[in-house]
Formats: sequence, C-alpha cells, structure tokens
Amino acid sequence: MPKILIIEDEAAIRRVLTKILSEENDSYVVEDAEDGASGFEKIKNNDYDLVLCDIKMPKMDGVELLEAVKKIKPEIPIVMISGHGDMETAINTMRMGAFDYISKPPDLNRLLNTVRNALDKKQLVVENKILKKKVSKNYEMVGQSDAIGHIRDIIEKVAPTDARVLITGPNGTGKELVAHQLHEKSERSAAPLIEVNCAAIPSELIESELFGHVKGAFTSAVRDRAGKFEAADKGTIFLDEIGDMSLSAQAKVLRALQESMITRVGADKDIKVDVRVVAATNKDLTKEIAEGRFREDLYHRLAVILIKVPGLNERRDDIPLLVDHFTEKIASENGNTPKKFSKQAIELLKEYDWTGNIRELRNVVERLIILGGAEISENDVRLFASK
Repeated sequence: MPKILIIEDEAAIRRVLTKILSEENDSYVVEDAEDGASGFEKIKNNDYDLVLCDIKMPKMDGVELLEAVKKIKPEIPIVMISGHGDMETAINTMRMGAFDYISKPPDLNRLLNTVRNALDKKQLVVENKILKKKVSKNYEMVGQSDAIGHIRDIIEKVAPTDARVLITGPNGTGKELVAHQLHEKSERSAAPLIEVNCAAIPSELIESELFGHVKGAFTSAVRDRAGKFEAADKGTIFLDEIGDMSLSAQAKVLRALQESMITRVGADKDIKVDVRVVAATNKDLTKEIAEGRFREDLYHRLAVILIKVPGLNERRDDIPLLVDHFTEKIASENGNTPKKFSKQAIELLKEYDWTGNIRELRNVVERLIILGGAEISENDVRLFASK
C-alpha cells in the first residue's frame, strides 16, 4: 500500500489533504508532521512512497528538508506545497530535485494527478532497481581461486577510471562478465552499456553498426540511423571479439578513440561522443598484428589495461562453486527445487578437460539436472557428462 507523508504546519491544511487522499484511494496510508524537523525524522525512520511538503515552516523549512532528504533517500518523490509568495522558491526546488509543486489552496484534480504521477514514478524506480539487481546477478563473477581474485582486484582499481581495457582469454571463459563488472562499478553505470559482437556482424555492415549512417548512404539505408557509439554516449561500449573487425572499421575506431569523434557512414558531419571503450578477444592480437590483420596503433590504444581471463582448466577449484551457481540459476529459471550433486560427482567433474570452459560446464550441469537422478551421482556424470 502506498505510504504518503504530509508535512505542513497548518493543521487545517493537513486535515484537508489527508481527507482528500483517503477518499481518493482507501489503500493510501497517510501520515502527517507539523514541521520540517519532525517530518525529516519520520522520513529517516520510515519508508515513504511520496512526501507532500510545505515550503514555509518552523524549525526546518521545505527547501532545507528537500536538500536533506535528497542526500539520504533520493528516490522519494517530494511535492512542494507553496503559497502565492513562494512560487519562485517552488520553481527553484524543481531544479533541486522536487517532483512538482502545488499552490495553496490546492486544486483537487491537479493534486490527485500529481500524487498519481509521483507514485507511478516511485514504482518505476523500484522496478528498475529490482531489474538492475537481476541483470547484475546474471553477470556475477563466481569463484574464489587466485586467478579470479586477481581479476577482481584489477576491476576494483580500474572500474572508477576511464582507462580502456582489453580483455583476453579463450571462448566461454566469461570475458563479458568482466566487461559488465567494469561498467557496473564505474561512474558511468547510470548510462548504458552497449555490447557489439564484432564477429557476428558482416564486415560490410560493421561500420554502419558502430557509427550509424545517413539516408541514402547505401541501398538499404532508407533513413538516418544512429550507431552503437552514439547509443553508448556517457556510458560504455563493449567491443566483443574485436580481433574479427575489418581493417577499415579498425581505422574508424582508432579515430573515435583519438578524437572522441565519429562520422556516420555517408555523412560529412562529425559527432562528438563521450564513450569508454572495453574490448575483448580470444585471439592473440600480437600475432594478428604481425600478420597484418590488426592495427598495432589500435592495439596500443585499447590495451591500456590488459585483463587475461583464465580457462576453466586453470581454475578447477572454482568448479564446485560454479556447479552450485548454475544449479540454483537453472532451478530458478524453471521454477524447480535445486538438485544436489554428490561429492564424488563434483570430484569427477573437476577431472574433466574443459575445452569449452565455463560455457561448457553450464551446459553439462543443465544436462545432468535434466537426465540425472534426484541427487546427481558419479555414475550420472559418467553417463551424461562425457563428450
């Protein structure tokens, strides 16, 4: 049930607002406070979905309260209640983060519309936080090996900076998890992380995908289109499998890194972008440079920080934790109770040659859960996990 706090020093107005809100929706829980100081104490000690706050009050006025609340609970929408002489102040509070303002005496329709909109916004904020937590869980780095600990240490140091990062390692090791952690722990986390799989885009389309195009630039360009670099403005772009990028696209990426400018295909106007670049590859780029398939100057621009993600065979001690993680995840996705793996089954899995790395382990765990017994045994592993 939505919980609303009214902070107003005039008792008559408090009663009117409480009556209006209670009659509008009997699910509203309405509380009040007679001055800013007592209102702020209530906000500190309770969770409110909306605050209606007068501007001129004793002990702590509405502007001071707004400023204080935004420091401790910025997600709460605050609607300012202003007298005619307070209108300029009310407008200034909008710049400070107030959701809206209502003049005295309050117009019924305007008041109720504002309350509904503010509560809708609060609900969206809550849903976005839940969604972000789910997304974060999908990109959780699981493991306690020295190799994973070393990667975590690097991420903690590098994420708050704008340093470019090149992530290397075999397929299926979780390079994208490192990219997501770098973004989520950065000051750019509120902006988007845009992922581009360079290996999945045909070479003739990669430039348009990255930098966009203008109408008529090529046969199928029927309208202007922004590219991934523009979409990632103020955020991060993750160039996965960058070793598969064409040389012509590499040259444009190099310019984007050097000048923070991109040009859409078919255009002559430069567009300024503020993007952090994180790249990944399963190839040996020094070998690709020697054979003329990758630009050395681009490599040095990208590899300010190098993070090497080890294969699963190099971190076998993490296998029990990874099995537990995948078992919980698969059960959650299917609405089932997680199955248990016997100690012998885990030990046998630790002996396998994991050429497909973590991706292969995840597939094997799912196969064992589907085909194995109530508890996954050593025999189940021999029957269903063999290649």
